[in-house]
Amino acid sequence: MKLFKLSLFFLLGGFSFLNAQNADRKYVSLTQKDSLFEIETSDGVYLIKPYSTKIIETTFIPVGQNYDPKSHAVVLKPSHLEFRVVEEAEQIELTSSGISIEIRKNPFQILYFYKEDFLISEGKGYVKTEEFETLDFNLSADEVLMGGGARALGMNRRGNRLELYNRAHYGYGDRSELLNFTLPIVFSSNKYLLHFDNAPIGFLDLDSKKDNSLQYETISGRKTYQVVAGDSWEDLLDQYTDLTGKQPMIPRWALGNFSSRFGYHSQREVEQTIQRFKEDSIAVDAVILDLYWFGKEMKGTMGNLEFERDSFPEPQKMIAKLARQGVKTILVSEPFILTTSKRWEEAVSRRVLATDKAGNPFTYDFYFGNTGLVDVFKPEAQSWFWNIYKDLAKMGIAGWWGDLGEPEVHPAELQHLGGSAEEMHNIYGHAWAKMIFEGYQRDFPEQRPFILMRAGAAGSQRFGLIPWSGDVSRSWGGLQSQPEISLQMGMQGLAYMHSDLGGFAGDLQNDPLYIRWLQYGVFQPIYRPHAQEAVASEPVFKEPETKALAKKAIELRYQLLPYNYTLAFENNQRGIPLMRPLFFEEPENPEIYKVADTYLWGNDFLVSPVLQDSIHKKEVYFPGKDNWFDFYTGKKHPGGTRDSVSLSQDHIPTYVRGGAFIAMAKPMLTTADYSGETLEVHYYFDEQIKQSSSYVYHDDGKTPDSFEKGSYELLKFESSYSGDALDITIEKEAGGNSTSAVRLVEITVENLKKPMGFVWVNGIKYTNKNFLHQKKLHIPVRFELARTTIKIEFN
Repeated sequence: MKLFKLSLFFLLGGFSFLNAQNADRKYVSLTQKDSLFEIETSDGVYLIKPYSTKIIETTFIPVGQNYDPKSHAVVLKPSHLEFRVVEEAEQIELTSSGISIEIRKNPFQILYFYKEDFLISEGKGYVKTEEFETLDFNLSADEVLMGGGARALGMNRRGNRLELYNRAHYGYGDRSELLNFTLPIVFSSNKYLLHFDNAPIGFLDLDSKKDNSLQYETISGRKTYQVVAGDSWEDLLDQYTDLTGKQPMIPRWALGNFSSRFGYHSQREVEQTIQRFKEDSIAVDAVILDLYWFGKEMKGTMGNLEFERDSFPEPQKMIAKLARQGVKTILVSEPFILTTSKRWEEAVSRRVLATDKAGNPFTYDFYFGNTGLVDVFKPEAQSWFWNIYKDLAKMGIAGWWGDLGEPEVHPAELQHLGGSAEEMHNIYGHAWAKMIFEGYQRDFPEQRPFILMRAGAAGSQRFGLIPWSGDVSRSWGGLQSQPEISLQMGMQGLAYMHSDLGGFAGDLQNDPLYIRWLQYGVFQPIYRPHAQEAVASEPVFKEPETKALAKKAIELRYQLLPYNYTLAFENNQRGIPLMRPLFFEEPENPEIYKVADTYLWGNDFLVSPVLQDSIHKKEVYFPGKDNWFDFYTGKKHPGGTRDSVSLSQDHIPTYVRGGAFIAMAKPMLTTADYSGETLEVHYYFDEQIKQSSSYVYHDDGKTPDSFEKGSYELLKFESSYSGDALDITIEKEAGGNSTSAVRLVEITVENLKKPMGFVWVNGIKYTNKNFLHQKKLHIPVRFELARTTIKIEFN
């Protein structure tokens, strides 16, 4: 069947790749050991290893090279998979219940299928050139390609040759070809993903030659890739994050508002800023101290990694005072130890620095001074560096900002344990995050770490790494690129990608831009205004009208805490990003793969940020088959339609799916005041929706692996509509070690315009007037029983 389908595909013009095969590669033999296959060819050996029915790994080992089994990215253990092996004169078929492989003998070629649907094939396969070792693949003519890390190129990145070299782009706007996270990952509109499992630098060519080809080009290392398939986009990402690791639950306070700038110069300035938040009743959960915490000057002090006591005379007292106000303290740190810093001699004597080829500390100049670089791949460097973090954490520091970790300047001649700078460059931030994460596991096992990093690699999410989009310009162009970057990175496992709200680079004072950025931030993973200090990033320093609008956005962010925390749990369990492209709703619609200016926030919000100046209307596409209700007016928009919507100054276009249950919290000024004891749950009634379900996840917000330890609660909601009545069921599931927190759920039924009769709660009959409030039905549910039933009868 699959050979017939593939042949038909070729005849219809989907491929013309026979000339792309490597005619010099000859098949020699196939050896099978359990479900592992070794294919010998005239110029090397292929190793094929299944991880599951949906993940297969292929490695090519050229003649004269040795197999390197070590992966920085993969954590999944291979599983035994039953293959049906059929060898014929011209080909071999390895067939499973999921991914299957066809090996063509002459000319040699490997093709991949999933449940009989063709995915992708090698073209020339492995090719060595003077500059690179290359893996070459064929593409179908119409597939959309995404991935390659954090870039601003448009959602369809086909046609680009993407450099794989993590690098900062200061002040970028609506386009950036190269940013801090370059990942060797490609995912296709045909619902498969390719991960090239190798660290050294290179390129990812997504059909830049317009010949329906894809190439991975590397200077050295493994010629290993995994093909990942899925039955849906959600399933595909679940598989990929099984392969490379799931993101741990972040601390709940990390979903709150941050006070951050470049930078706070003194303890007094920090305390006075937080006091302004309190006086203005604007919620805040954390303050981030940039480089002035360890030095009065921008240059010459990096690497001190201790509080500058003239400016911060009583840091422990400051940290404790902020903590009593519900505000966590986060410190910036960099991996550069300047030769003028207080720790230079210590770093040299402890042999923690990257070296030259003679083994001496490699020093060089960059913006901040003459420096060495901590070799985070060395065990002794990891121990030395971590002990600095550990001592500061004991003072009460709650989180870490790892800056410049590409590394920002990384001379090719520099040597790390394990390889040269160019071989280790793209996994430097990954190893740094791993060091901090594993340090917390050893020394602070009851605390979820907060690890904000400017660079990382495939799989960095499993170390709790929280990425941001770098030094974006404070401009409308800078804002326009942000949804695309977050959506693409979420698809590549790093689901907490976010931006410096308001924009970082430049001294533009533009309050309308600032407000639109903060309103967008309500529906991005981390809410962190940050900028160069020439123009304040904190809302408390804005003009009254701007401050009021910022405050309203922040209040909504906190209201959505239970919903957002549940999204974090879904990401932790299934790898699904918080921000989701519209093609999750319409995977067969080719046009929708281009859309980044409207997206899903979780399953039930549709968000369309205002990304242009001085516009009064915006065209919004409403995806799928469900109805979408305006979050502010209740107006209904059918799925599969477009509408030009009017814009309001005080919010961005936001819609809720018909049949959704949206959990919200009472007002708060810090998440330290959140208990989960009382929840507001808004049910969006829609006569079109006959049945729907949802849930809210709750735990203490701070203990690692709470779900796995049984220290959690799940509130499960179901609705059923028959025309005559609406039934709502609420059921609580508590883990075996749960100390129950949820006591009261206040159900509000939105869009309920039908005449009502009686309302039944757990079999007790009430008139609807018992629960009517401002023309809405409000029903309080106290959890004296594990299950509550509500029936609303219509006249």
